[in-house]
Amino acid sequence: MARPAKQKLRKRVTDKDRHNGPEGGKVILLNKPFGVVSQFSGEDTTLASLVPIKGVYPAGRLDKDSEGLLLLTDHGKLQHRISHPKMKWQKSYWVQVEGQITDQALLQLHAGVILKDGPAKAISATQIEPPELWPRDPPIRYRATVPDSWINITLGEGRNRQVRRMTAAVGFPTLRLVRHQVGMWEINNISSGKYQTIELSSEQILHLLSE
Repeated sequence: MARPAKQKLRKRVTDKDRHNGPEGGKVILLNKPFGVVSQFSGEDTTLASLVPIKGVYPAGRLDKDSEGLLLLTDHGKLQHRISHPKMKWQKSYWVQVEGQITDQALLQLHAGVILKDGPAKAISATQIEPPELWPRDPPIRYRATVPDSWINITLGEGRNRQVRRMTAAVGFPTLRLVRHQVGMWEINNISSGKYQTIELSSEQILHLLSE
């Protein structure tokens, strides 16, 4: 008796599987406000209150007490590419520090400082004029007797609270931290609490995955 032909098992393709391949996807540029955690669930104020789009997830994190650009995507491999520490996507921050920043401190940030989890250094660190930003809620505590200054710092990694720990290590505690660029994407004119959606073609996804 002839043996029945083996039936080929067909895998059910889900939306998650579809967006893990080279196909296109979307990236959301969110200007995360102070006090919002970089997740969709929990007891604190979460991303669910800001981004009503289903199937997107944060590509990396931004501390609750930090503001600015947070990327979200529905493409699994792109999410991993952006957020994985070994990939070293550059991230730039506007940082308000306590005290008048010195050239020596900026050189030290660029040369590298020793943190509890190892050495860390900036790709660049420069003093800037105060950027035109939205009001923070709650506002930064103002002290007439203590000056403050702003720097722009770019890192090639993103360890936990790294910028704050680095500025503290050179004697200038961070008062306000705003991330304004991740890789090729900038915050531009996105208001606090708002977002912009970018649709990416399969070719664009492949290019980003190969960088």
